Amino acid sequence: MPKNRPAIQFTKMHGAGNDFVMLDAVSQRLKIRPKDVSRIANRRTGIGCDQVLIAEPPSRPDTDFTYRIFNSDGSEAGQCGNGARCFARFVRHRRLTQKRNLAVETISGLMQLRMCDQQEVEVNMGEPVFDPGKIPLSRDQQCEQYELDVDGEKLSIGALSMGNPHAVLRVASLADGHLERLGKKIESHPDFPERVNAGFMQVIGPNRIKLRVFERGVGETLACGSGACAAVVYGQILGWLDKEVAVELPGGKLAVEWPGPDHGVMLRGPTAISFEGSLRL
Repeated sequence: MPKNRPAIQFTKMHGAGNDFVMLDAVSQRLKIRPKDVSRIANRRTGIGCDQVLIAEPPSRPDTDFTYRIFNSDGSEAGQCGNGARCFARFVRHRRLTQKRNLAVETISGLMQLRMCDQQEVEVNMGEPVFDPGKIPLSRDQQCEQYELDVDGEKLSIGALSMGNPHAVLRVASLADGHLERLGKKIESHPDFPERVNAGFMQVIGPNRIKLRVFERGVGETLACGSGACAAVVYGQILGWLDKEVAVELPGGKLAVEWPGPDHGVMLRGPTAISFEGSLRL
């Protein structure tokens, strides 16, 4: 990296193992390109992360910050629940605000963040979107379940948007290798023109599920906040789950609550700061 460019301060964080490089573009000058993101996210030659998150000044008076999300392949995402939780702690850690309740703007809309204590953050993820055209999913009619043909295998999935597209498949056991066999194929399925996050859900009981997620542009992550929300919403619609559900992911546990239609989905869980440093883009 060119040594004549000023060093940029970063913070490495994670939420239930879903890890991020956090960049402050409020007090620092920062212009980032897709190749910069890929370089930062590389786990062998860079810092290593699932996504790079950037705090920018607000572009409208009713928000505190603009929140930008970049996948490890350099593509920009519209939503990241675990990232949003880390974002709330990050801007307070950087002394960019003292507020415990924040409104942040993403390319998918506004998000409300609340610091519950020093580590736990709750996020209102907004209302789920089921309209196929807005997910987007190539279907003419909205359904509770859709049939997806994957190499001749017929899968019954739920599909919705939580600010980013999700496909959820219920499985008998997460140990059966469904993610390894189907994750990438669902993520890049032609019926999802903008690709999709593929979630594999095992229902343990009405208030508890296990979940693995193959994120678009990333691959499997230890946790996915928006994926946890999508799985719980789908499970509620099919009558499998109650309004409050504990979601167990490979990296830890999250709590999801959805009162039902016309309400936002609430996501709550821990955040952690791993280390800090500087880099040159």
